[in-house]
Amino acid sequence: MPKHAISRLVGKLAAAKMGWLTTKLIDMFIKAYKINMNEAKFKNAKDFATFNDFFTRELEEGARTIDSDSSTLCYPVDGAISQQGDIVEGRLIQAKGFNYSLTSLLGGDARTAAPFQKGKFSCIYLAPKDYHRIHMPMAATLREMIYVPGELFSVNPLTANNVPDLFARNERVVTIFDTEHGSFAMVLVGATIVASIETTWAGTITPPAGQDIFRWQYPAKGIDAITFEKGDEMGRFKLGSTVVSTFAPNMVEFAANAGPETVTKLGEHYADLIEKSDD
Repeated sequence: MPKHAISRLVGKLAAAKMGWLTTKLIDMFIKAYKINMNEAKFKNAKDFATFNDFFTRELEEGARTIDSDSSTLCYPVDGAISQQGDIVEGRLIQAKGFNYSLTSLLGGDARTAAPFQKGKFSCIYLAPKDYHRIHMPMAATLREMIYVPGELFSVNPLTANNVPDLFARNERVVTIFDTEHGSFAMVLVGATIVASIETTWAGTITPPAGQDIFRWQYPAKGIDAITFEKGDEMGRFKLGSTVVSTFAPNMVEFAANAGPETVTKLGEHYADLIEKSDD
């Protein structure tokens, strides 16, 4: 399949204002995926001018509660955990029988991957029914953003179980953050029919797609530094995909009761920060 061409075409249609046809498509989507519109700020299909407006819909005030404990991380998205655990010998688990390279995931530069070697990772899949804005799991300062061109395979569980190196092959936007507890990365992975990946500080990153890797660095301090509090929105998918997060060694410990297929809700307890000794 010409995955890029199909995805970009769907993207144009999703961004189009088609009046009653847009309303009809949104109504069909709500019914097909049993979407809970009671938690959305705007609750009716006719409230959205485009399908993209609906898909990236804002939640109603109070629909999610952000865990306020400064010693914990909160889930950055609604979805379900695909895999999570230790980064072993520079590789992450994709599915049974499949793993992939941390360095490749983060854009191919070993220096970018170095802070996360022997750390931990977590991969969360967003289904079509889910809320598709991405939020910060903890307070942080943006250090770098990397656009990595690639394929647009589907990222659903079936594909993850059958396509080697899936998340390191698909088009993606890598975002790297610094915190007082260490560094972490959030990788926004594109997929078939994902029409756009956006961030709150730079707008639409893709499309257009390209053949080259692009990098943007950001200041650590001063008025131009880009900082976030826990729970702040940092990006969004126009049509569903996956977020892969990587953490520095000895930085976090995931909730003991969470693992593959665990349903995640934005704002709920994700992991605990590991206290550093005075030594």
